Amino acid sequence: MKPDVVDDHYYKRADEFFSFVKHYDDADRNGPKIFVGEWATREGSPTTNLGAALGDAAWMTALERNSDLIVMASYAPLFVNVNPGAMQWESDLLGYDALHSYGSPSYYAQAVFAEYLGTEVPASSLTAAPERFFYSVTGDPKKGVVYLKLVNANSIPQPLEIDLSGAEKSAGSATLVTLRGANPAETNTIAAPTRVVPVQTRVEGIGPSFSHTVPAYAIEVLEIPVR
Repeated sequence: MKPDVVDDHYYKRADEFFSFVKHYDDADRNGPKIFVGEWATREGSPTTNLGAALGDAAWMTALERNSDLIVMASYAPLFVNVNPGAMQWESDLLGYDALHSYGSPSYYAQAVFAEYLGTEVPASSLTAAPERFFYSVTGDPKKGVVYLKLVNANSIPQPLEIDLSGAEKSAGSATLVTLRGANPAETNTIAAPTRVVPVQTRVEGIGPSFSHTVPAYAIEVLEIPVR
């Protein structure tokens, strides 16, 4: 029998996910659909660090790019009691004790990817990119927006020349959401729950083609109006 959906599980280090992002690009589109039923970048304890968030974001660009094949995906595990001796698994998405809770950098990467998600995947390409740089593009014609997700896991900023000539019309400004840190080991804790969190700004000069630089160790989303 041919199954309708296959359940894939992946627990990897960030470097492994960086090398794995093209896994589904050439998969058989006539075969079963894919449910990535468990996956996570396992770096950081008790909750994930920025390096894990970069691995997660790189992998999620692949999930979005191949969403014609990948019908569902779910991160695991979610919660960890951060008290001494209470942890059963590292690395986890959300930490808590009896009085407090916080989100890891990976949690915020998940939240940003979920909030800025289109209903279709337009054709796109990336040329002359360094290793450890990843992207995905989704669009929502009803809202008149394109979401460009950029992941720079390198230690130096990455300048880009972005061409939106295929879009109907791009506006002069866009929303930019950035999740970044000084190094991959940077993380959130009970004592410092918001060290690595998304920051939203506006960027100007958005047109059919424009320049943009992604900071080092950063996950960014550009929400670009195209009406």
